[in-house]
Amino acid sequence: MAHDHDHDHGSARGHAHAPKDFGKAFAIGITLNLAFVATEAVYGWLANSLALLADAGHNLSDVLGLALAWGATMLVKRLPTKRRTYGLRRSSILASLINAVLLLLAVGAIAWEAIGRFRHPEPVAGGTVMAVAAVGIVINGITAWLFASGSKTDVNIRGAFLHMAADAAVSLGVVLAALTMLATGWHWLDPAVSLAIVVVITLGTWGLLRDSVNLAMDAVPAHIDPAAVEDFLASLPGVVAVHDLHIWAMSTTEVALTAHLVKPDAQIDDAWLTEIRHDLLERFGIDHTTVQYERGDAAHPCGQAPATVL
Repeated sequence: MAHDHDHDHGSARGHAHAPKDFGKAFAIGITLNLAFVATEAVYGWLANSLALLADAGHNLSDVLGLALAWGATMLVKRLPTKRRTYGLRRSSILASLINAVLLLLAVGAIAWEAIGRFRHPEPVAGGTVMAVAAVGIVINGITAWLFASGSKTDVNIRGAFLHMAADAAVSLGVVLAALTMLATGWHWLDPAVSLAIVVVITLGTWGLLRDSVNLAMDAVPAHIDPAAVEDFLASLPGVVAVHDLHIWAMSTTEVALTAHLVKPDAQIDDAWLTEIRHDLLERFGIDHTTVQYERGDAAHPCGQAPATVL
């Protein structure tokens, strides 16, 4: 006897977790940071400050990261096609992954140069460094605030927020180091602060890299407990078993689920399927649900029932 195949597909209009429009935030953030990168690079060169030059390079990577993230938020809105049945939603995951890799490459270059400066310390114009870094605190703080509202629900937006928040903290460190150099003449503080920048960025980027890789590998998103989802499905009236359960991210804001539910009574209607979809969305934030029901016929066992079978 053939299995029953019943599907409930949430439409894009019903997605409570669809990506918000941060276009204005990206435009403002990119403009402010491009202007600041140019200013910081010029004055870092004139002041002979590796800390400023390092921060300028980091800020430039952030501008590229913001541009990538902005592009991804546009691409995820593209409608599905026959060839790309999920549209371009996954571009937001790729953007966050590239963003993390770019940051790690940038900090590697900063660390290399800072180690060289420890061997050969050079005088630094502390007053200029302090003034430019103070401007950075304001610009990076404003930009981080623009993305704060989306940082908890979208790993792509979280990448942008973390970059800007880290930059604000780093700029504060540069100000404090410059103030100390003016008071003590300790020029070794410049490369020391550069290495501190490396540590701050690396710590902030590691979580982003981990989450981005997990999403790219179709892991269950961190905010969803797969055991709780399975328990919920198993508790549905008439369901005696759940197998072939898969939960993965279609984008940095949308989650999909497929599952086989064994229901011997086979009493199924569209209203119940709609209720299941609604409950999965409200309880777990799962937007796109596909459910296959089976009667559990021993003569025709499901080949995908074993946990080791994909």
